[in-house]
Amino acid sequence: MNARLSADRPCVAVAYSGGRDSSALLHATLRAARDAGVQVLALHVHHGLQPQADAWLDHCERQCAAWRRRGWPVTFVSRRLDLRPGKGESIEAVARDARYAALREMALSHGANTVLLAHHRQDQAETFLLQALRGAGVAGLAGMPVAVERDGVAWVRPWLAQPRAAIEAYVRRYRLRYVDDDSNADARYARNRLRLQVWPALTQAFGQAEAALADAAAWAREAAACLDELAAQDLAVVATPQGLQLQPWQALGAARARNALRAWYRAQAGEPLPASWVDRLWDELPCVRTGQWPLPQGVLRSYRGVLRWQPAVAAAPAGAPMPETLLQVRRAGRYELPGWGGVLHVERCDGCGGVPLALLEALRLVPRQGGERFQAGAGRPPRSLKKQFQQAGVPGWARQGPLLYAGDALVFVPGLGLDARAVAMPGRSRVTLRWEPLAPA
Repeated sequence: MNARLSADRPCVAVAYSGGRDSSALLHATLRAARDAGVQVLALHVHHGLQPQADAWLDHCERQCAAWRRRGWPVTFVSRRLDLRPGKGESIEAVARDARYAALREMALSHGANTVLLAHHRQDQAETFLLQALRGAGVAGLAGMPVAVERDGVAWVRPWLAQPRAAIEAYVRRYRLRYVDDDSNADARYARNRLRLQVWPALTQAFGQAEAALADAAAWAREAAACLDELAAQDLAVVATPQGLQLQPWQALGAARARNALRAWYRAQAGEPLPASWVDRLWDELPCVRTGQWPLPQGVLRSYRGVLRWQPAVAAAPAGAPMPETLLQVRRAGRYELPGWGGVLHVERCDGCGGVPLALLEALRLVPRQGGERFQAGAGRPPRSLKKQFQQAGVPGWARQGPLLYAGDALVFVPGLGLDARAVAMPGRSRVTLRWEPLAPA
């Protein structure tokens, strides 16, 4: 059932699995939306993992049709997934990621940028316990946020402070029908083991366990926010575009330095740095002048007191083309050069310091051959690349990449930047260049 939505009415989406909690949330949302002139999308994801999945989809569609016949503003939207977890992958994690991606796509394609989720206080308490048992840090113990914006969608949990008993009472009051997922009794999954085997004994011994653990998650969330602010202040001092400056970083002391390292790595790699790697780097970085630490998403390299991140790139397939020899740059942007194993970033700049964009319309890309001379600044003599690299402290791995020429004029050298003679050329629409080498995957 896909009724036409009215473009002039606000719209909100509810993740609707058909279970008790999501059924209650959808019902409550519809009651509120009915008088507020708000349209409601009921988003259902068919994972294809349970024999009953077709029956759950049918139940949800029929329930929404019944509510719509009452005049309630609900539109049912569903999506079937074809999940194929790879070897060693967690089916829970694969299903969760695919579910959120499907919910986002359905919501945005139907005009909703807010999705309501039916997590409640016991879910939060369970998440806190599971994260603690996995040895999570403060960010993990913070559990689920009440609201977070991600990829153009606001994910909101309006019942996160509500006890499970209140939702059960709501379901009884309105005699709501819902489906039971048999997999919730499967003890192979950690949350199910906790819910079935640990939670009853815990709440019997500690009657306020649900509220207390949810409060602890809230405290952890505040602590995580404070640590993020402290990391931002410290990184403003110890981090530069070149990397993490190790001497001032170590001077922060163990706790603040490790916190700053986590934040810096997350910004560079886009994912958390495992605790074991935080321990290892804190122990090893003060003891080495030059070193490298391979990680799944790239390589950390230490050289002359600076820690740098080099992201990984997939290995070139057999028969891949040779390094590019010509490049046309007519606008700012990102220019991938797989033959050279990196990316050229072209960024507009105001005032002095860049080169005219018109200079880059016909670039030659050549490797170092010896004898090239680079002028590092106005009024400074051109010197050999080897001496310029040494003086600037550029490590060998950061010197890889193409030399960029406009005609016979050297324009750019990876690791050193723009040649001062190219910067001095007249012209408008000026840009700067930056080379990003990528590590082999």
